[in-house]
Amino acid sequence: MTKKTLNILGCTGSIGVSTLEVVRQFPHRFEVAALAAGRNISLLKQQIEVFRPRLVSVLDEELADRLQRSLDGNGDRPEVVYGPEGYVRVATCPGSEMTVSAMVGAAGLLPTLAAIEAGRNVALANKETLVIAGEIVMDLAARHNVAILPVDSEHSAIFQSLQGNRREALRRILLTASGGPFLHKSSEELASVSPDAALCHPNWCMGRKITIDSATLMNKGLEVIEARWLFGVPLDRIVVHVHPESVVHSMVEYIDGSVIAQMGIPDMKIPIAYALSYPERLPVDGPPLDFFRLGKLSFYPPDEERFPCLRLAYSACRQGSTMPAVMNAANEVAVHAFLDRRIGFYQIPELIETVMKGHTAAETLTLEAVLDADCRARQETARLVENMGSRRP
Repeated sequence: MTKKTLNILGCTGSIGVSTLEVVRQFPHRFEVAALAAGRNISLLKQQIEVFRPRLVSVLDEELADRLQRSLDGNGDRPEVVYGPEGYVRVATCPGSEMTVSAMVGAAGLLPTLAAIEAGRNVALANKETLVIAGEIVMDLAARHNVAILPVDSEHSAIFQSLQGNRREALRRILLTASGGPFLHKSSEELASVSPDAALCHPNWCMGRKITIDSATLMNKGLEVIEARWLFGVPLDRIVVHVHPESVVHSMVEYIDGSVIAQMGIPDMKIPIAYALSYPERLPVDGPPLDFFRLGKLSFYPPDEERFPCLRLAYSACRQGSTMPAVMNAANEVAVHAFLDRRIGFYQIPELIETVMKGHTAAETLTLEAVLDADCRARQETARLVENMGSRRP
């Protein structure tokens, strides 16, 4: 059997590490052509030693020099590149078949577009790519006959639940959310929660940014927009259900009243392996789902008063054009400010809403308009954060 050759963007993040665990478990099925990391060159060096890529990229020239020096003496070392151009080179590495897009945030957009233009199928974990430029991305994928295979557990669940059914029979997508660590906290309690508390997710082990997004429910808002483009479903047919057990990863409801759900333990290796091997399934290591021990499955409507980020995401998607890019950019800056303890938990949605209200969506959606809106929103959010800091006693 011929091995599938992979490029992995975001190889040192949680999704990237899990992807490489799948590759390690199935060495006869996959090999790695190229890896892209940010700043974690110590982990990247370990990955290079195990997976022997031909090309690697890091955030900047200084990190590239440090990595290059650490690899001196290794006769089988890869080419080392850096920056946005380096990420594009990894995404389009010659001889590869699939690019795993697992970078964090809007930074994943341009490398993912480059992979599509180069004819690489994309295993998509970088939800922001579809949030900020979903129409552009999906149109480009259609023109280049490229498959976009979802890696997010929720979108993989929807993708699996749609298999073998006619799309016109679809009534609704039922997107599940764990509710994060603060599901039962009051608004008064949420106002004073710390970053450390927000980073303690009850079910999933994820990166810092996505864990905060889960705590605010912004992650679910981003996933709503992603589902709208990935599956071509109108926004009013995508409904969020809070499901604390994180066993039903999402559901699809059909016009005859049937509901098909995809279920499993909360382990990202399962949707990753499905995206890499589709349409086959692989025997991924891990315990089976024990229904008898589980005992129950519960579902609740989301509380948009306590978690306004979900409402803001729906609003951005309804307005369309460049508004989702503005919302996403403001959220990224606000989340980092919260993690740095410069703002409080509820100031995240306050900042997002303020920046959205100050933005007029572009009349014509272009990549240039998206990038410009993203840049301006980041600058404005950073300015507002700075002003908040200057007002603190």
